[in-house]
Amino acid sequence: MWWMMGENGGPYCSKKSDDLCGTQESDRGFGITRLCCMLRGIDLKSIIFLLVIVPLCVIGVYIHGLKISYFLRPLWESPPKPFHNIPHYHHENASMESLCKLHGWGVREYPRRVYDAVLFSTEVELLTIRWQELYPYVTQFVLLESNSTFTGLPKPLVFASHRAEEFKFVEPRLTYGSIGGRFKKGEKNPFYEEAYQRVALDQLLRLAGITDDDLLIMSDVDEIPSRHTINLLRWCDDIPEILHLRLKNYLYSFEFAVDDKSWRASVHRYKTGKTKYAHYRQSDEILADSGWHCSFCFRRISEFVFKMKAYSHYDRVRFGHYLNPKRVQRVICNGDDLFDMIPEEYTFKDIIGKMGPIPHSYSAVHLPAYLLENAERYKFLLPGNCLRDKE
Repeated sequence: MWWMMGENGGPYCSKKSDDLCGTQESDRGFGITRLCCMLRGIDLKSIIFLLVIVPLCVIGVYIHGLKISYFLRPLWESPPKPFHNIPHYHHENASMESLCKLHGWGVREYPRRVYDAVLFSTEVELLTIRWQELYPYVTQFVLLESNSTFTGLPKPLVFASHRAEEFKFVEPRLTYGSIGGRFKKGEKNPFYEEAYQRVALDQLLRLAGITDDDLLIMSDVDEIPSRHTINLLRWCDDIPEILHLRLKNYLYSFEFAVDDKSWRASVHRYKTGKTKYAHYRQSDEILADSGWHCSFCFRRISEFVFKMKAYSHYDRVRFGHYLNPKRVQRVICNGDDLFDMIPEEYTFKDIIGKMGPIPHSYSAVHLPAYLLENAERYKFLLPGNCLRDKE
């Protein structure tokens, strides 16, 4: 029947087709139609997943990616080799011969000379407390400062401006040096600048007159060995050539005790041509309970902000609001983390155990003597005094 045949002789259907997905039209008006065709066969749950859940996951990873990485650290990084812990014996009424014997060491006829060498940025108060603590037993204080931070930010020579007033008491024993920052454009790694300054400190130590078997303290300004620890090591014979010091960790002040795991500070029996100033693990021996590490312990909010932008891990400032003074003050008083970070540990047990604010401590026992003798001046470092000066 001819009315049932199509133009090409095939079967013909008179029912109108509304399927436009097979058309090859290129007009822009068909854009929505094409989108509908693409989504045909995808159910509502899949659409919600693609348009809502996936973007939220991407945003979450962007905001909290560093947290996730640190939380999963036990999966991709093993803990370092444990130190050999040396028990630390001390009592003010015990003789030095008895103390050295308790540590398995002999006693010397006369004490070694001691050199305390630091790279200085802006920590005037902590440097004063450190040098007052060590003053009775240090032969020479060696300090190097730069007109730039490790991240290349210009800064004034802060020590030079405070030298005559604040540090007159060490002037006869002081070897001071300053170094110009390199301000290298495009150099993103602040550890290069840090290493450059530590090499310069090696040269300054030689100018200060250090010789073989003198004791050299290698630590940051805020890593303060106790006075009796240094006295023990200068009097005892046969101590390790390189000995790390385990310090009590504090954050913001001595109100927030974190743990006793600070280990980077070290004492060296100097050897010409071999001893290099460094801030990483250099031996397996560590002496327990040897002092204090007070990190981010500043008087002014502006100093916190400057340090966050200036130190080697500046990449942790992921968002501008981290530097907001009101936020910084709130974080300090709560004992929270300035960078909103997960604790840097190697087991899930330790990570979970340290999550959240640091508990407040109300003990000011066994702190540096000069701090307690000048408590009113340094009350911002003592329990119950979390509010900071703005400028």
